Amino acid sequence: MAHPPLPQGDEKTRQVRAMFDAIAPRYEFVNKLMTFGLDARWRRRAVHDLRLTPASRILDVAAGTGDFTRELAAQGYRAVATDLSFGMLAAARGVADRVQADAVHLPFPDGAFDGLTCGYALRNFSDLSATFVEMARVVRPGGRLSFLEVAEPRSGLWRTGFRLWFRHAVPFIGSLVSDRAAYHYLPQSTAYLPTTDEIVSRLNSAGFLAVNHRFVMGGLSQQFLATRAQ
Repeated sequence: MAHPPLPQGDEKTRQVRAMFDAIAPRYEFVNKLMTFGLDARWRRRAVHDLRLTPASRILDVAAGTGDFTRELAAQGYRAVATDLSFGMLAAARGVADRVQADAVHLPFPDGAFDGLTCGYALRNFSDLSATFVEMARVVRPGGRLSFLEVAEPRSGLWRTGFRLWFRHAVPFIGSLVSDRAAYHYLPQSTAYLPTTDEIVSRLNSAGFLAVNHRFVMGGLSQQFLATRAQ
């Protein structure tokens, strides 16, 4: 069955905001079902890999309901959560500092943060290159970045199982316990995601150096690490 064209530009921003507002109340619950709880381990490693001094100030972009933000605080960082969706931030538990904002227009001074995290949101930004430039602006020279994003396993058996789960089971589960349209959009939204090499290139162009990439757990997820140029 053919899907309607994915939205672009301002229309994408509007739809993404409305979608995440709608799914906010059950977002964390569905995430745990989708990943069998493994996402908590992946976030823990991603925060650990920042390797910044204790009490460093970290901006969690597209923070959602605060999974990454809480992990940052648990590892001794001073975290600020920002998200396009007011509904997601309103549903966040244990998050003291939260600011609603579009990631392409962050309301913070230049170099205000020692590091930045972002979890599973690159494909939701309407202008990814401009968002990377804005991220670079608010991170001080020498600061660190750690992203997590969806991926697809490369080996045959893993890939087949992943496709069945992500493209069919996840939308079905989402339809049962949350918003049907949102969880049908999720597997389709991977079409927005550039290749690994293209993401690395865009990060370099935005002002990040030493960009490293690794697949997580056989390619069920992927992580990007980078350092803000001096």
